[in-house]
Amino acid sequence: MKFGKEFASQMVPEWEEAYMDYNSLKTTLKQMSRFRELNESAPMASTPKGSLKRRLTLYRAFSGLTATQRGSPRMNEDEVILVRAEEGEGSEGLYQTMFLKPSEEGAEQDLVFFKKLDHEFNKVNNFYKKMVKEVVEEAEELSKQMNVLIALRIKVDKVGFRNLTSNRTSTSTSMNHHINIARHGHSRVHMDVIHEVEMSNGRHLEDRNGNYVEQTTSETTVEGFRPASLEILDHVKINMTTPETPISTIKGLLSSSESDQSFSKKELGKAEEQISIALKEFYHKLRLLKSYSFLNLLAFSKIMKKYDKVSSRNASKDYLKMVDSSYVGSSDEVNRLMERVEHAFIKHFANGNHRKGMNTLRPTAKRERHRITFLLGLFTGCSIALIVALIILIHARNILYSEGRTRYMENIFPLYSLFGYIVLHMIMYSANVYLWRRYKINYPFIFGLKEGTELGYREVFLLSSGLAVLSLAAVLSNLDMEMDQRTKSFSALTELVPLGLVIVLLLITFCPFNIMYKSSRFFLIRCAFHCVCAPLYKVNLPDNFLADQLTSQV
Repeated sequence: MKFGKEFASQMVPEWEEAYMDYNSLKTTLKQMSRFRELNESAPMASTPKGSLKRRLTLYRAFSGLTATQRGSPRMNEDEVILVRAEEGEGSEGLYQTMFLKPSEEGAEQDLVFFKKLDHEFNKVNNFYKKMVKEVVEEAEELSKQMNVLIALRIKVDKVGFRNLTSNRTSTSTSMNHHINIARHGHSRVHMDVIHEVEMSNGRHLEDRNGNYVEQTTSETTVEGFRPASLEILDHVKINMTTPETPISTIKGLLSSSESDQSFSKKELGKAEEQISIALKEFYHKLRLLKSYSFLNLLAFSKIMKKYDKVSSRNASKDYLKMVDSSYVGSSDEVNRLMERVEHAFIKHFANGNHRKGMNTLRPTAKRERHRITFLLGLFTGCSIALIVALIILIHARNILYSEGRTRYMENIFPLYSLFGYIVLHMIMYSANVYLWRRYKINYPFIFGLKEGTELGYREVFLLSSGLAVLSLAAVLSNLDMEMDQRTKSFSALTELVPLGLVIVLLLITFCPFNIMYKSSRFFLIRCAFHCVCAPLYKVNLPDNFLADQLTSQV
């Protein structure tokens, strides 16, 4: 795959306007190449082998055999551009390229190219600087939330710090008592209460004397322990019950009137879950920002190499040197934040298990199974074959002009049209999932689906084709029993075919075992229940989307 297509496929849709316009610069280079080919075709036809430019280098002054010392300026005629940072108010962080050979033929296009290139680079550099500033502010807010969580753990778990909320005297008394117990070996310190001094250095712990050590004993850890202040909990309230119904709203109002600042294990678990989700989303944003920087730096490198090839100059070295020294090329803030988030998440939410923590932060992409592809093709082929058989059966037996067609259309056809309605809805949803993935829309996060359990368009289309096979098979069997003279006495059995299909579908949908996408089935049941009970329940985005899809098919 060419770099242009790969570059476009790796873009973050929300930041698409902030990426380098690679195709525009490439188009400018193509115009420059065509202009040079037209202007050089006539002289090259009359010139023998070896161009005039190459022969002129034979008469240039000899530069010497000794190499130039590193770091010394080289202002000679081979230099093409001079890149400098603009000075003045409102121009901080802006770079401008000066083309040093404006008198050459076709230099106008070089000037246009470098003007566009500077515009794109300044756009990328300023956007990256703005986004880094935003993530640093978000990191500070998450740090405050982590302090609240640690204080909440101390208060809920009661790990020997019961009197920390009163004053510093009571704090030191409780700490000394806890240390004395720990020295005698009778302490049961909870593992969730963690030394937070190392947040100033992500890889080391700081002991009492200010020395950095890799690991400490239980005694030195307790002596150097500085627990989080519990005063921050005076302004914290955890809302456990979302006001989805009028009853839950009244319960929330009654519970909010209580002045007791006590927290339960359930509230602690809720806080840990929310902060864990926030850290994962923040880490995902950092990864996208790192990818943004890498892709744009690679794009500038590619486009400058193309310029050197088209213009037969060596301008990429000076320009890329400026790119590497700029903020987007030299800032390491994102990498440091990623390391800090990894360290905090592994310690606080993975119990120190590095593999478990990294698998949570960086979930692997779901692999496409060949079994799903095979069954999808099989059920789709069977559905097409059953539709063809149904059409042939209707025409062969002249069912459209039979006497019982009116009774059939009034009694039996509405039962099977329900399944066709469901199949049509599932096909539309699979098409939506395909387009969402095609344009990189994070639909699992938008709909609140459990991470790693969302269905792809293949799985949804597989379920729709399987239901279509069952429905079409039931229609064929019903038509055959209705029209066959030998089975007219089994009219009750004929009418039970749609009922049997409904029972099978309900058993699969409400099956409590973890088979056939249990989490997705229960998510659908919950959304459908909220849609039916809309006057009594708070309607969220998934419920609204499901209701809109269903009503749009009526």
